[in-house]
Amino acid sequence: MTPRRPGATLGIDLGTTEVKAGVVTLDGRLLGLGRRRYPTAMDPVEGRAEQDPEAWWAGIAGAIHDALAAGGDRGELLGLAVDGHGPTLVPTDAAGRATHPAITWQDRRATIEAAALAEATGRSGWGLGILPAARWLETHEPAAAAATRWYLNTWEALALRLSGRAAAVVAGAAEPVPTAGLRAAGLRVERVPAAVPAGSMLGPLLPDAARALGLPAGLPVVAGVVDAYASLHGARMLEAGDALDVGGAAGGFGLYWDRPIEAAGSFTAPAPLPGLWLVGGAMAATGAALDWFRDDVLGGRWTTAQLIAEAAEVPAGAEGLVFLPYLAGERSPIWDPAARGAFVGLTLRHGRAAMTRSILEAAAFALRHVAGGISDAGGRPRVMRVCGGPAQSEAWNRIKADATGLPVEVPRILETAAVGSAILAAVGIGAHPDLASAIRAMAVMDHAIEPRPSTAAAYDAAFAAYLAVYPALASATAGSSPATDGGETGAPVRIEAVA
Repeated sequence: MTPRRPGATLGIDLGTTEVKAGVVTLDGRLLGLGRRRYPTAMDPVEGRAEQDPEAWWAGIAGAIHDALAAGGDRGELLGLAVDGHGPTLVPTDAAGRATHPAITWQDRRATIEAAALAEATGRSGWGLGILPAARWLETHEPAAAAATRWYLNTWEALALRLSGRAAAVVAGAAEPVPTAGLRAAGLRVERVPAAVPAGSMLGPLLPDAARALGLPAGLPVVAGVVDAYASLHGARMLEAGDALDVGGAAGGFGLYWDRPIEAAGSFTAPAPLPGLWLVGGAMAATGAALDWFRDDVLGGRWTTAQLIAEAAEVPAGAEGLVFLPYLAGERSPIWDPAARGAFVGLTLRHGRAAMTRSILEAAAFALRHVAGGISDAGGRPRVMRVCGGPAQSEAWNRIKADATGLPVEVPRILETAAVGSAILAAVGIGAHPDLASAIRAMAVMDHAIEPRPSTAAAYDAAFAAYLAVYPALASATAGSSPATDGGETGAPVRIEAVA
């Protein structure tokens, strides 16, 4: 008799540039993974950044097909959950079909609406979520707003289409924006659905959705979260001192701590686990910078693996070459959309390998920049997990450990957001008793990389140069201005790790 294969859940991770679908067993093994890409329609002058939710849906169908073909058996699936990028507004009709292109987190058109909502609600930035974009839609696209039944995040809109239930998902101790404040800002509050906790059951997979995706009808659909929170779960973030390099095209750093921390240029919010706080910040293009160099500068003649292998032979500090990864402005910790990227210190001896090395080191310095401010404010990371595409490179992981001074742990499954959604699905169907138990069982670390003291001096000097470049460049670049929110620079900060 053939032994029965273990049950598994399906995690769907709708990232900014691609969707990933992973079939993950209840003990944390990946049975199959699929992915599909989709475009963003952008107008830098207007500030528009939109995506077509139908392209997501087609991508999800393809990614699920590939995940199942790679080893996931439909008969093993016990449930599914979806995470997504955000805050991205998806206005939908009652059935979950979009009434307007999704207004992504990269869109910059709702600044006036954000200010009005902040005054009315006392919240700002990511604390307002999709609400500024919703108010912008009501003001500038009244026909689309009139056809809209729900204002949803990406993961909520997809869950509605899967299950037929509209819900605003709340993670951890977070609270929805008060209705009174929304009304005061002129928002149609009836378009914001009732709140449900992340990991709660939404309903069975609808027959039409099941046919479109190649899944069994009736499969339990569980409420998911923003992709950053899903990555936290999939990277085994459980205790104060656990930190995460979120990887991806943008990049970001997050730390769990036992209390709120006011760190320059970073945010603090309740963590998606009870009793903990999340402090950190997201960058703009630390991962995308390497893709840009590979494709747009070098014309795609070398693979990422080839470039990193060459860079690994260059000594720490990239032979005095410094790269500033602000190719799309920058978010944490300087918050300057007019910031510009640069190679600084170029000489005739610097070639492709040194330039690649400086890009890899810049991604690590961006993490150190955010983490250093958090450390100054009292939050002490003890270990940093890495995930996503960049974590496939042991050389890049080594650079991050040495340049930040933090031990780096590499998960067994690098697509941590998809794992995090699979974890939430397992909680929702009762396969694990609670979220912490599910994380312990399904988010498994593969190995650790300790920082080498022998490289500390070189990286301290290189990081000091990295910090000095931004204000000098900002003062010399037309249209740029130094940051006023956490953008101060000075002596290099060494992150103090928890013993």
